[in-house]
Amino acid sequence: MVNIILFDGECHFCDRSVQFIIKRDLRKQFKFASIQGEKGQQLLQQHRVAKTLDSIVLIEGGKIYTKSSAVLRICKQLNRHWKLLYVFIIVPSPIRNLVYDLVAKNRHKLNKSNQCRIPTKDDLERFL
Repeated sequence: MVNIILFDGECHFCDRSVQFIIKRDLRKQFKFASIQGEKGQQLLQQHRVAKTLDSIVLIEGGKIYTKSSAVLRICKQLNRHWKLLYVFIIVPSPIRNLVYDLVAKNRHKLNKSNQCRIPTKDDLERFL
């Protein structure tokens, strides 16, 4: 089963996050689409997700996860010690989402680089 991650394609921090996931997703469980792209917009509509949502979106088994729930479910499927972060799922989502919203609000400040990595052919096959 392939899971789909929708991300802000205009955000360098988000791009770096996608590259982080690709590097640690050795089983290639995730496909990616920019929220601003045609496929991303189509998936948002198909799953009745507000187009104005300011969050990463994980589509897993037909279910939608956003904000900290999406991040933790993604971590759960990465290799090595990243899956241990899933333990934070026990923290109530309003509290987890406060942290997520703080990072999201400052994401443009968190990544000073204006450069995006050029994806390899193998990486490109993971984008919708």
